[in-house]
Amino acid sequence: MLPEKKKKIKYEVKTFLALTIASCVIAFNLKSFVQTGALFPGGFSGVAILIQQIAYKFFNIEIAYSIIYLPLNLIPAYIGFKYIGTRFTVYSFYVVFLSSILTDVFPAVTITYDTLLISIFGGILGSAAISICLINGASGGGTDFISIYFSEKKGIDAWNYILLGNIVILTTAGVLFGFDKALYSIIYQYAGTQIIQLLFKRYQKDTLFIITEMPDSVYGKIREITHHDATQIEAVGCFEGAPRHILYSVVGREQVGRVIDAIKKVDPKAFINVINTEQLNGRFYKPPY
Repeated sequence: MLPEKKKKIKYEVKTFLALTIASCVIAFNLKSFVQTGALFPGGFSGVAILIQQIAYKFFNIEIAYSIIYLPLNLIPAYIGFKYIGTRFTVYSFYVVFLSSILTDVFPAVTITYDTLLISIFGGILGSAAISICLINGASGGGTDFISIYFSEKKGIDAWNYILLGNIVILTTAGVLFGFDKALYSIIYQYAGTQIIQLLFKRYQKDTLFIITEMPDSVYGKIREITHHDATQIEAVGCFEGAPRHILYSVVGREQVGRVIDAIKKVDPKAFINVINTEQLNGRFYKPPY
Protein backbone atom coordinates (compact mmCIF):
# COMPACT_ATOMS: atom_id res chain seq x y z
CA MET A 1 0.00 0.00 0.00
CA LEU A 2 1.30 3.46 -0.92
CA PRO A 3 2.39 5.61 2.07
CA GLU A 4 0.00 8.43 1.16
CA LYS A 5 -2.96 6.08 0.88
CA LYS A 6 -2.04 4.39 4.14
CA LYS A 7 -1.75 7.77 5.83
CA LYS A 8 -5.17 8.82 4.51
CA ILE A 9 -6.82 5.60 5.72
CA LYS A 10 -5.25 6.06 9.15
CA TYR A 11 -6.54 9.65 9.27
CA GLU A 12 -10.07 8.61 8.32
CA VAL A 13 -10.12 5.80 10.91
CA LYS A 14 -8.92 8.23 13.58
CA THR A 15 -11.63 10.71 12.56
CA PHE A 16 -14.31 8.00 12.62
CA LEU A 17 -13.29 6.88 16.12
CA ALA A 18 -13.21 10.48 17.41
CA LEU A 19 -16.72 11.15 16.05
CA THR A 20 -17.99 7.89 17.53
CA ILE A 21 -16.69 8.86 20.96
CA ALA A 22 -18.17 12.36 20.57
CA SER A 23 -21.56 10.86 19.65
CA CYS A 24 -21.50 8.67 22.76
CA VAL A 25 -20.68 11.68 24.93
CA ILE A 26 -23.47 13.75 23.35
CA ALA A 27 -25.99 10.98 24.02
CA PHE A 28 -24.75 10.44 27.58
CA ASN A 29 -24.97 14.16 28.27
CA LEU A 30 -28.51 14.44 26.94
CA LYS A 31 -29.67 11.40 28.90
CA SER A 32 -27.84 11.91 32.18
CA PHE A 33 -27.51 15.70 32.52
CA VAL A 34 -30.06 17.43 30.29
CA GLN A 35 -32.88 14.98 31.05
CA THR A 36 -32.17 14.91 34.80
CA GLY A 37 -32.15 18.71 34.99
CA ALA A 38 -35.14 19.04 32.63
CA LEU A 39 -33.09 21.53 30.61
CA PHE A 40 -33.49 22.73 27.04
CA PRO A 41 -30.31 22.93 24.94
CA GLY A 42 -30.02 25.31 22.03
CA GLY A 43 -30.65 24.46 18.40
CA PHE A 44 -32.50 21.45 17.06
CA SER A 45 -31.73 19.39 20.17
CA GLY A 46 -33.71 21.91 22.18
CA VAL A 47 -36.57 21.77 19.66
CA ALA A 48 -36.64 17.97 19.81
CA ILE A 49 -36.66 17.90 23.62
CA LEU A 50 -39.33 20.63 23.75
CA ILE A 51 -41.57 18.60 21.42
CA GLN A 52 -40.96 15.51 23.56
CA GLN A 53 -41.93 17.37 26.74
CA ILE A 54 -45.06 18.91 25.17
CA ALA A 55 -46.22 15.54 23.82
CA TYR A 56 -45.74 13.88 27.20
CA LYS A 57 -47.20 16.62 29.41
CA PHE A 58 -50.26 17.56 27.36
CA PHE A 59 -51.01 14.37 25.40
CA ASN A 60 -49.38 11.67 27.58
CA ILE A 61 -47.44 10.42 24.55
CA GLU A 62 -43.80 9.36 24.75
CA ILE A 63 -41.90 10.07 21.55
CA ALA A 64 -38.38 8.80 20.97
CA TYR A 65 -35.77 11.52 20.61
CA SER A 66 -34.45 10.09 17.33
CA ILE A 67 -37.91 10.15 15.71
CA ILE A 68 -37.97 13.93 16.14
CA TYR A 69 -34.29 14.86 15.83
CA LEU A 70 -33.46 12.92 12.65
CA PRO A 71 -36.22 14.45 10.45
CA LEU A 72 -35.35 17.93 11.75
CA ASN A 73 -31.86 17.49 10.30
CA LEU A 74 -32.88 16.48 6.78
CA ILE A 75 -33.04 20.00 5.33
CA PRO A 76 -29.80 21.15 7.05
CA ALA A 77 -28.14 17.96 5.76
CA TYR A 78 -29.27 18.84 2.22
CA ILE A 79 -27.74 22.30 2.66
CA GLY A 80 -24.53 20.63 3.81
CA PHE A 81 -24.36 18.29 0.81
CA LYS A 82 -25.04 21.02 -1.71
CA TYR A 83 -23.08 23.95 -0.32
CA ILE A 84 -20.53 22.88 2.30
CA GLY A 85 -19.03 19.52 1.35
CA THR A 86 -19.86 15.83 1.05
CA ARG A 87 -17.29 14.60 3.58
CA PHE A 88 -18.37 17.16 6.18
CA THR A 89 -22.04 16.33 5.70
CA VAL A 90 -21.59 12.53 5.77
CA TYR A 91 -19.58 12.65 8.98
CA SER A 92 -21.98 15.19 10.51
CA PHE A 93 -25.00 13.07 9.74
CA TYR A 94 -23.19 10.06 11.16
CA VAL A 95 -22.89 12.00 14.43
CA VAL A 96 -26.56 13.05 14.22
CA PHE A 97 -27.74 9.49 13.55
CA LEU A 98 -25.55 7.74 16.12
CA SER A 99 -26.03 10.28 18.92
CA SER A 100 -29.82 10.34 18.48
CA ILE A 101 -30.11 6.54 18.46
CA LEU A 102 -27.82 6.24 21.50
CA THR A 103 -29.87 8.88 23.32
CA ASP A 104 -32.85 6.53 23.06
CA VAL A 105 -30.79 3.44 23.95
CA PHE A 106 -28.55 4.65 26.78
CA PRO A 107 -29.91 4.27 30.32
CA ALA A 108 -30.30 7.45 32.35
CA VAL A 109 -27.41 7.58 34.82
CA THR A 110 -27.97 10.36 37.34
CA ILE A 111 -24.73 12.04 38.37
CA THR A 112 -26.31 14.75 40.52
CA TYR A 113 -29.72 16.30 41.12
CA ASP A 114 -28.27 19.79 41.65
CA THR A 115 -29.66 21.75 38.68
CA LEU A 116 -26.92 24.38 38.80
CA LEU A 117 -24.17 21.75 38.66
CA ILE A 118 -26.04 19.99 35.86
CA SER A 119 -26.30 23.28 33.93
CA ILE A 120 -22.58 24.03 34.19
CA PHE A 121 -21.04 20.60 33.76
CA GLY A 122 -23.66 19.41 31.28
CA GLY A 123 -22.95 22.45 29.12
CA ILE A 124 -19.20 21.82 29.36
CA LEU A 125 -19.49 18.11 28.54
CA GLY A 126 -21.88 18.53 25.62
CA SER A 127 -19.90 21.33 24.02
CA ALA A 128 -16.62 19.48 24.49
CA ALA A 129 -18.14 16.69 22.39
CA ILE A 130 -19.33 19.17 19.75
CA SER A 131 -15.83 20.70 19.69
CA ILE A 132 -14.37 17.25 18.96
CA CYS A 133 -16.73 17.01 15.99
CA LEU A 134 -15.80 20.46 14.68
CA ILE A 135 -12.07 19.87 15.08
CA ASN A 136 -12.44 16.64 13.07
CA GLY A 137 -14.29 18.30 10.19
CA ALA A 138 -17.87 17.48 11.21
CA SER A 139 -20.63 18.97 13.34
CA GLY A 140 -23.38 17.95 15.71
CA GLY A 141 -25.96 18.74 13.04
CA GLY A 142 -28.91 21.09 13.20
CA THR A 143 -28.06 24.77 13.36
CA ASP A 144 -24.33 23.99 12.89
CA PHE A 145 -25.07 23.25 9.21
CA ILE A 146 -26.91 26.53 8.85
CA SER A 147 -24.32 28.59 10.74
CA ILE A 148 -21.37 27.18 8.75
CA TYR A 149 -23.25 27.66 5.47
CA PHE A 150 -23.86 31.35 6.11
CA SER A 151 -20.35 31.91 7.51
CA GLU A 152 -18.45 30.06 4.75
CA LYS A 153 -20.57 30.77 1.68
CA LYS A 154 -22.40 34.01 2.38
CA GLY A 155 -20.00 35.79 4.73
CA ILE A 156 -22.90 36.38 7.12
CA ASP A 157 -22.69 35.87 10.87
CA ALA A 158 -25.77 33.74 11.58
CA TRP A 159 -25.21 33.75 15.35
CA ASN A 160 -27.81 36.44 16.02
CA TYR A 161 -30.46 34.47 14.14
CA ILE A 162 -29.57 31.27 15.98
CA LEU A 163 -29.66 33.19 19.27
CA LEU A 164 -33.13 34.48 18.36
CA GLY A 165 -34.26 30.91 17.70
CA ASN A 166 -32.88 29.80 21.08
CA ILE A 167 -34.74 32.66 22.76
CA VAL A 168 -37.99 31.42 21.19
CA ILE A 169 -37.28 27.88 22.43
CA LEU A 170 -36.48 29.03 25.97
CA THR A 171 -39.46 31.41 26.13
CA THR A 172 -41.82 28.66 25.01
CA ALA A 173 -40.26 26.24 27.52
CA GLY A 174 -40.53 28.86 30.26
CA VAL A 175 -44.21 29.50 29.61
CA LEU A 176 -45.07 25.79 29.47
CA PHE A 177 -42.73 24.27 32.06
CA GLY A 178 -41.56 27.10 34.31
CA PHE A 179 -38.99 29.82 33.85
CA ASP A 180 -36.61 28.33 36.40
CA LYS A 181 -35.72 25.57 33.90
CA ALA A 182 -35.45 28.11 31.10
CA LEU A 183 -33.05 30.24 33.15
CA TYR A 184 -30.93 27.24 34.08
CA SER A 185 -30.89 26.36 30.38
CA ILE A 186 -29.33 29.76 29.67
CA ILE A 187 -26.49 28.85 32.05
CA TYR A 188 -26.15 25.50 30.26
CA GLN A 189 -25.92 27.17 26.85
CA TYR A 190 -23.52 29.87 28.07
CA ALA A 191 -21.13 27.31 29.60
CA GLY A 192 -21.22 25.37 26.35
CA THR A 193 -20.49 28.44 24.24
CA GLN A 194 -17.39 29.23 26.28
CA ILE A 195 -16.02 25.71 25.81
CA ILE A 196 -16.52 25.78 22.04
CA GLN A 197 -14.76 29.14 21.81
CA LEU A 198 -11.90 27.76 23.90
CA LEU A 199 -11.44 24.48 22.00
CA PHE A 200 -12.52 25.26 18.42
CA LYS A 201 -10.46 28.03 16.86
CA ARG A 202 -11.15 27.74 13.14
CA TYR A 203 -12.74 31.20 12.98
CA GLN A 204 -10.25 32.85 15.35
CA LYS A 205 -7.30 34.66 13.75
CA ASP A 206 -3.96 35.98 14.95
CA THR A 207 -1.62 38.47 13.30
CA LEU A 208 2.10 37.67 13.23
CA PHE A 209 4.82 40.32 13.03
CA ILE A 210 8.14 38.55 12.49
CA ILE A 211 11.51 40.29 12.47
CA THR A 212 13.95 37.92 10.81
CA GLU A 213 17.23 37.75 8.92
CA MET A 214 15.87 34.91 6.78
CA PRO A 215 12.57 36.22 5.32
CA ASP A 216 12.42 33.79 2.39
CA SER A 217 12.85 30.70 4.58
CA VAL A 218 10.39 31.99 7.19
CA TYR A 219 7.80 32.82 4.53
CA GLY A 220 8.25 29.34 3.07
CA LYS A 221 7.29 27.79 6.42
CA ILE A 222 4.24 30.06 6.78
CA ARG A 223 3.09 29.12 3.30
CA GLU A 224 3.76 25.42 3.80
CA ILE A 225 1.89 25.14 7.12
CA THR A 226 -1.01 27.55 6.67
CA HIS A 227 -1.37 28.19 2.90
CA HIS A 228 -1.50 31.88 3.82
CA ASP A 229 0.54 34.64 2.25
CA ALA A 230 2.72 37.24 3.95
CA THR A 231 3.86 40.80 3.32
CA GLN A 232 7.54 41.71 3.63
CA ILE A 233 8.37 45.12 5.07
CA GLU A 234 11.87 46.60 4.99
CA ALA A 235 12.80 48.48 8.16
CA VAL A 236 15.75 49.71 10.20
CA GLY A 237 16.58 48.62 13.74
CA CYS A 238 16.75 51.75 15.90
CA PHE A 239 19.37 50.45 18.35
CA GLU A 240 21.96 49.25 15.83
CA GLY A 241 20.80 51.16 12.76
CA ALA A 242 20.95 47.90 10.83
CA PRO A 243 18.42 46.84 8.16
CA ARG A 244 15.64 44.56 9.29
CA HIS A 245 13.12 42.37 7.45
CA ILE A 246 9.59 42.23 8.86
CA LEU A 247 7.05 39.67 7.72
CA TYR A 248 3.38 40.41 8.34
CA SER A 249 0.88 37.55 8.11
CA VAL A 250 -2.53 36.56 9.48
CA VAL A 251 -3.09 32.88 10.32
CA GLY A 252 -5.63 30.73 12.12
CA ARG A 253 -5.14 30.68 15.88
CA GLU A 254 -4.86 26.89 15.94
CA GLN A 255 -1.87 27.19 13.56
CA VAL A 256 0.16 29.71 15.56
CA GLY A 257 2.05 27.19 17.68
CA ARG A 258 3.17 25.13 14.69
CA VAL A 259 4.19 28.24 12.76
CA ILE A 260 6.30 29.60 15.61
CA ASP A 261 8.03 26.23 16.11
CA ALA A 262 8.83 26.03 12.39
CA ILE A 263 10.14 29.61 12.29
CA LYS A 264 12.42 29.01 15.28
CA LYS A 265 13.94 26.01 13.51
CA VAL A 266 14.94 28.04 10.43
CA ASP A 267 15.79 31.24 12.34
CA PRO A 268 16.34 30.82 16.10
CA LYS A 269 16.95 34.58 16.42
CA ALA A 270 13.57 35.56 14.92
CA PHE A 271 11.51 38.03 16.97
CA ILE A 272 7.80 37.18 16.78
CA ASN A 273 4.89 39.30 17.98
CA VAL A 274 1.46 37.63 18.05
CA ILE A 275 -1.60 39.90 18.10
CA ASN A 276 -5.24 38.86 18.46
CA THR A 277 -7.18 39.76 15.30
CA GLU A 278 -10.74 40.85 16.08
CA GLN A 279 -11.93 41.47 12.52
CA LEU A 280 -10.61 40.61 9.08
CA ASN A 281 -11.79 41.78 5.66
CA GLY A 282 -10.47 40.71 2.27
CA ARG A 283 -9.26 37.43 0.82
CA PHE A 284 -8.26 34.85 3.40
CA TYR A 285 -7.64 31.17 2.74
CA LYS A 286 -10.04 28.85 4.51
CA PRO A 287 -9.32 25.11 4.52
CA PRO A 288 -12.20 23.19 2.91
CA TYR A 289 -14.50 20.96 4.93
